[in-house]
Amino acid sequence: MRAGGAATMSKRWYNEHRRDPWRRKAKSSGYRSRSAYKLIQCQEKFNLIRKGDTILDVGCHPGGWSQVAVELGGDEGRVIGIDIKPCEPIQGVELLVGDITDFGTQEKLMKLLNGEPINSIVSDISPGLTGQYEMDQAISLDLVCLVMDFSLPLLNKGGSFVTKVFQGRGIEAVVEAAKLNFSKVQRFSPVASRNSSSETYLVCKNKLPKPRVKDMDFSIRDFVESSLTEDGFVTDSTESESLDDGKKGFTLHRARDR
Repeated sequence: MRAGGAATMSKRWYNEHRRDPWRRKAKSSGYRSRSAYKLIQCQEKFNLIRKGDTILDVGCHPGGWSQVAVELGGDEGRVIGIDIKPCEPIQGVELLVGDITDFGTQEKLMKLLNGEPINSIVSDISPGLTGQYEMDQAISLDLVCLVMDFSLPLLNKGGSFVTKVFQGRGIEAVVEAAKLNFSKVQRFSPVASRNSSSETYLVCKNKLPKPRVKDMDFSIRDFVESSLTEDGFVTDSTESESLDDGKKGFTLHRARDR
């Protein structure tokens, strides 16, 4: 792309960003990010969080969702936020710095919980994006699977889970995997999402006492990879800075292209 074209796109993005009503509304309301209204709209439609809930915010930086979670959980609630990026202190939030897919970080969270079950998990997590949509979507999907595999066993019976996903291959498999763990699962696009965005939110309610699977070692990540393979895609483990520190993600291509 020519320098002039890049400058034009940058200027257009800046003007749209400046005029964004959700950004202005978030700023005037004291929220750290416009995405706070995405969680608010999920809550208004699905009533995911109740007063007194213990809430885990995965990928909490810069803190907009955690701020909303504190309001929804009330004085008797508890909010734990975790992100690989350090977050400025948020009143009413216990913050952990670390990669949720890293065993050491998971141990820190388990120690902090000390056996207390979680009532609601909210996640607006996104890996570092490369600008190559198919790769970004696949890495993001893999990250969501890893988060679900770790966090869902910590979620109390009847609990809720909401996460951002990007439209593309594998989404239906994630939905099917979620239905094995929850009685109500659907996709939802908040009004606060940008019109140009390919993101949607997977909203899961009423966690089942046990997953609807016979295999005790059931993994959502393995389930999704298997489904993609059955659909004619090959999942390749690839190192990517998008998952930080060279962690493994997967990319997709048609089996016949190998």
